[in-house]
Amino acid sequence: MAMPNPFTSLLLLLVVPLSQAANQSPLPPGSLPAVPTLPLLQALQMRAPGSPGWKMGPASGQPLRYMLNLYRRAADREGRPRRSRSLGTNTIRLVQASSHGGQPWAGRWYLQALTYHLEGQPEAEHLLRATVVYLPSLSLAHGRLLCALELVVASKAPRLLLSPTARTRHGWAEVDITPHLVLGNSSVGSLALRHICVRAGRAGGQDVPVAPGHPFLLLYLNDTQVGLAPPAAEPHRHRRDTGTLAHDLPNYLREQGGEKSDCSLRPFPVSFAQLGWDHWIIAPHRYNPRYCKGTCPHLLRYDYHAPNHAVVQSFVHQLVDANVPRPSCVPYRYSPISVLMIERNGGILYKEYENMIAESCTCR
Repeated sequence: MAMPNPFTSLLLLLVVPLSQAANQSPLPPGSLPAVPTLPLLQALQMRAPGSPGWKMGPASGQPLRYMLNLYRRAADREGRPRRSRSLGTNTIRLVQASSHGGQPWAGRWYLQALTYHLEGQPEAEHLLRATVVYLPSLSLAHGRLLCALELVVASKAPRLLLSPTARTRHGWAEVDITPHLVLGNSSVGSLALRHICVRAGRAGGQDVPVAPGHPFLLLYLNDTQVGLAPPAAEPHRHRRDTGTLAHDLPNYLREQGGEKSDCSLRPFPVSFAQLGWDHWIIAPHRYNPRYCKGTCPHLLRYDYHAPNHAVVQSFVHQLVDANVPRPSCVPYRYSPISVLMIERNGGILYKEYENMIAESCTCR
């Protein structure tokens, strides 16, 4: 009998709560519950190996190194977005070029036509900025390879030499081409460039022709799907909610005394290698969503941030009807996680997902 796909098994655990699964009959063979519309689950389902259109893309070399450097500046080892990050967006998509055939080298010159296809971008992703990243200079044994980019507007129109707008780390140059991708209220379907390089060095020096890596396109996007971290989100400011019952009841806080119950955060580290996803989720390697476990106290202190309903429910359990359960220990505050993954077409995607790591617990 064939073993179930690990991705399908995880979806079942996420969709059917364990408490319900224990009291229900097994699902009929071949039937699955409806997958909830959570952005991360949708992304994982679409990108899982074996899904329609999946292929292992060429996520290696210079594009992968560039995106890994970007990811490490934006997130820590567990995927938590850094406070100092300045991406200004929740999604960055790397689009690789398709080159036209032919021999690019002609003596000391390297000429290569490149096309970036932009069709099929999700409607929820709104373009904020677009740049082309390339290496303007590459060291050779007997000199250097100097490179530039030309924008091909039309087959017979004059080509436009693109000037770098910024220099990034490790010698990369970045060219802002946003005005050339957005015309009016719509985006163009493709971008055509010409990659031009020339060998410069000492007279008589001979170098084996080395093809420079293709420039790649970066799309800085604001994905508006629910559950995605908003771009440049302001730090969460905590304040006391008005009309908090546990705070206003006479003698409530003084009567409680003692310390908190054992309702608290517990670690739950998960390795993507355990799920068989480590070959297409590039970073982070591990993820610790954490969970809340423990008994809620009889008297809910204000700093538990419990809602008024939980305070009343606790009193009802103690004083009126013990069949009414006590409030449950559940997560109260969450933080996002940044994910770097391979897309089905071989591109690389950086995305921040909201509400992924439990940061504190409450009783409700």
